[in-house]
Amino acid sequence: MAEYPYVPETITVHLGRPDEPAPNVTVPFLEYIQNVASSELYPTWPENALRANIYAQTSFALNRIFTEWYPSRGYDFDITNSTAFDQAFVYGRDIFDNISDLVNELFAQYLARPGFVQPLFAAYCDGRRVQCEGLSQWGTVELARQGMTPYEILTYYYGDELEIRSAPIRPLMRSYPGVPLRLGDINVSVEIIQDRLNRIARNYPTIPRIADTDGVFDLETQNAVQAFQNIFSLTPDGIVGPATWYQITSVYNAVLRLAELDAEGLRPEDVERRLPRVLREGMRGDMVRLLQFLLDQISIYNSALPRVDIDGIFGPDTRDAVREFQQENDLETDGIVGINTWNAIINAYNQIERIQSANGGTVILPPPNALVLGSRSEDVSRLQGWLNRIADFYPEIPVVPRTGYYGEMTRQAVMTYQELFGYPVTGYTTPLLFYQIELTANQLDNPQL
Repeated sequence: MAEYPYVPETITVHLGRPDEPAPNVTVPFLEYIQNVASSELYPTWPENALRANIYAQTSFALNRIFTEWYPSRGYDFDITNSTAFDQAFVYGRDIFDNISDLVNELFAQYLARPGFVQPLFAAYCDGRRVQCEGLSQWGTVELARQGMTPYEILTYYYGDELEIRSAPIRPLMRSYPGVPLRLGDINVSVEIIQDRLNRIARNYPTIPRIADTDGVFDLETQNAVQAFQNIFSLTPDGIVGPATWYQITSVYNAVLRLAELDAEGLRPEDVERRLPRVLREGMRGDMVRLLQFLLDQISIYNSALPRVDIDGIFGPDTRDAVREFQQENDLETDGIVGINTWNAIINAYNQIERIQSANGGTVILPPPNALVLGSRSEDVSRLQGWLNRIADFYPEIPVVPRTGYYGEMTRQAVMTYQELFGYPVTGYTTPLLFYQIELTANQLDNPQL
């Protein structure tokens, strides 16, 4: 599901009922709305009736895009041409000139309820052969002949609480981040899943609530994912792959009734995120610092990339380093770190140890993602050893058994270290903090370093 509505450059239409074997066609969204309007409306209708119907048709389609209604159910298309489910679409048909002109003007505008994010599920029917809740297409003709404006016609059917908004146009993108989410991941996709699971838990109370939806995939998040997977007959591995991601999306749509006229709906505060969706020039903070650390580590083993200062400020040097990385990895060289660039950076970082091993060298890097409550690995064991060495000099830090399991004692030791050394007190260990804890331990043991 998109976080905010947008108009896709293209839309894929299934030429049949959802479960019916039939071809898919991908067409520009503008042409899709022109086709739907020409297939459902008469060009001789009053212009205000045509305009009201085009607003409804566009909003209906954008609701399908926004909710990923069909992809979240495992289909490889965005909408069907079956009027039992969606809108009429006759592939290859002629387009009426006056309808084409109106759609050119209106296709990036949609209907929404005040205070809500999602495009209105603008249900409608022809009003003669079929009656339904929502707009009557033939009824709009009579209202237009009475002198009603398009907005007055729409509020007659959908109620006075109605806005007409404009949406940006951009390429169609699926919401799945491209790689599975698992224990230790830190990104906005984790935050989205945490928020959605908490809302779903109101309807499915056996799913445990996640106390802090901060974008860190911790043990609480893993437990909630596993509970969800058990309820919906998915493999209960606690990992959010495509099947789990889209099942969560589908259930979230359902509990909010986003594809219904009386939707509970999404408010702006429901889609606000603590973590940034992208990193770009001018931004500051821990996510920028983590980005810089990963890029700098990659550059040590790839001389084609520049070194990066780890200062938490996304300035021109960081932007240029991102561009160099993007160019080398055949990504769009915009200097902006979106999901594709971030995943490529993580992948390149993961490759370092393999490359060094193949060349006969050895290198031990911090793990690419965070160590959190519930993590179990040799990296956790190393972290525990360093914390115990630091505890020799700072007795406030509790000594922890070197078990390789990141339990509550390890979490408390990390929080004490963070407080003593001026880091945000989170209780989890990012790659950069892992590096800093190792550096602190070595410097205390060898002050000359």
